[in-house]
Amino acid sequence: MNLGAIIRSAACVGAHGVIVQQHRAVGLTPSAVRASAGAVEHVKVARVTNINQTIRELKSQGIWVYAADVKGEDYRKVNFSGACALVIGSEGEGISQLTLDLCDQAVSIPMSGVIDSLNASVAAGILLYGIFSGRAS
Repeated sequence: MNLGAIIRSAACVGAHGVIVQQHRAVGLTPSAVRASAGAVEHVKVARVTNINQTIRELKSQGIWVYAADVKGEDYRKVNFSGACALVIGSEGEGISQLTLDLCDQAVSIPMSGVIDSLNASVAAGILLYGIFSGRAS
């Protein structure tokens, strides 16, 4: 259901697509399609076998790649004005160090509660809206 919610958030902010790692992420199941509330009809979803190679390809095309990471810079202080991609890790493992190292910048969502992480789809929604609102202003 996280994938469907992420696709829905991506559609709401006008993202061009969602890239999913083929072997480590759940597929576009009927539950994910329902959770997307029809967004799968409007957002391209690409499944790739090697996310690190995909990041390299995106960067070679001039796309700045951000990673959601608790140690990153507060997303509210980041200038998201250019073409960009956002990497969201799995809830259990996060983003591998190799993948983090390939990304141009890590960004974080500041938190002050006793829990130090958000659900992946919630984090994606907050960061996608941060990118969108930074461009709208």
